[in-house]
Amino acid sequence: MSAVTRERKALHTVLGAGPAGTALARELVRRGHAVRLVDRNGEGPALDGVERYGADVATAEGARAAVAGAAVVYHCVNVGYHLQVEVMPRVQEAVLGAVEASGARLVVLDTLYPYGETGGAVMTEDSPWNATSRKGRMRAELDERYLAAHREGRARVVLGRSADFVGPGVLNSSLGGAVFPPALTGGEVLGIGDIDLPHSYTAVQDVAVGLATLGERPEGDGRVWHLPTAPAVSTRVVHAMIERLTGRPLNVVVVAEPRPFGPFDERFMAEYAEMFYQHTEPQIVDSSAFERAFGVVPTPLEETVAATVSWYGELLAGR
Repeated sequence: MSAVTRERKALHTVLGAGPAGTALARELVRRGHAVRLVDRNGEGPALDGVERYGADVATAEGARAAVAGAAVVYHCVNVGYHLQVEVMPRVQEAVLGAVEASGARLVVLDTLYPYGETGGAVMTEDSPWNATSRKGRMRAELDERYLAAHREGRARVVLGRSADFVGPGVLNSSLGGAVFPPALTGGEVLGIGDIDLPHSYTAVQDVAVGLATLGERPEGDGRVWHLPTAPAVSTRVVHAMIERLTGRPLNVVVVAEPRPFGPFDERFMAEYAEMFYQHTEPQIVDSSAFERAFGVVPTPLEETVAATVSWYGELLAGR
């Protein structure tokens, strides 16, 4: 029996039922795994082949209950932006402790924040971690702890880093609810920072495929990987794709500095100010190492944008 076949007879537990966690749960079911999807309430729409489970994984008791019986655990938990520095270390402590005790492998969905400002240099897995923001330093410290746990043999851990999400189900992103609904209805479409700079966006389905691949391929453990990400283009180019798909020009409002806009309220933007550099310098992610190692290529951005326009169209139509 192959290693992948054995894994397919075991439970894969996804912590966090946001867009990434939900897409990942679906992808794992598609691959034939038994899947548990965990959030605080254990509620939400039924997903074929998925067990929904309620637990607070920021507590040791909740994390242990959530991962019980799992061969692979995927940490896709996120919290309100203003709570991240306080809460995410607690989540890590609980989840890492739970997998250390259970022996499950841990796959962590990570961000680009540890790199900090790059001056526009292409980001690879070898890029230095130069974060100076509170949230960037926090993420870097968490990642060091994950990798230390692996090096010391306390847990088997792998990290998958993603650029900004885009895709069906993605609401709270710079290419989400402040872009697609107004593009379809003629409202004001958000553009953040310099929309002529190249900026990488990772399709949420590619996040799911990348994390599921890491979950099935333990030879990737003990390091950071960039999840499959389409070649960077400017946000203005993405806007042009949307215009072609909707058949109408976009009314783009460029937010050149942090200020409230649409779903991004004053509290969010005050917290986001330290990360605004992501929109004032190129953000270019190179995922070629993952592509070579695992034979997985990113979805063309045009396909992802088309699927997203279609999903938002159905959402607005109430279907």
